[in-house]
Amino acid sequence: MGKFVIKDAKNGVKFDLKAGNGEIILSSEVYSSLASCKGGIASVQKNAPIAALEDQTEEGFKKEKNPKFEVYVDKAGEFRFRLKARNGEIIGTGESYKKKAGCLNGIESIRKNAVDAKIEREEKK
Repeated sequence: MGKFVIKDAKNGVKFDLKAGNGEIILSSEVYSSLASCKGGIASVQKNAPIAALEDQTEEGFKKEKNPKFEVYVDKAGEFRFRLKARNGEIIGTGESYKKKAGCLNGIESIRKNAVDAKIEREEKK
């Protein structure tokens, strides 16, 4: 079972969604307040299971409506994804993957883990 881990960041707080094995599968932007960070988590929980998949690595890909996962190739030539909410805002990004299959597996893991993931607050060090 996955979990959201809220932690302090420079200029605010952010969250990571971790899979059952402890791997980070989604990271958020930095939020200015704990309340807005928790709102971001709620948005992932609501949008991830119903988000369409827009594979921008395919030639002539079909533009999907938000919410959606956008799969793309980064400057280093690796596969990445971002999750966009209904309003088009990016609510989380994934790590880079050497293979597209790994990237797609990451998205499926988010769909599976986000809904009932517990939320933890990382202790300050």
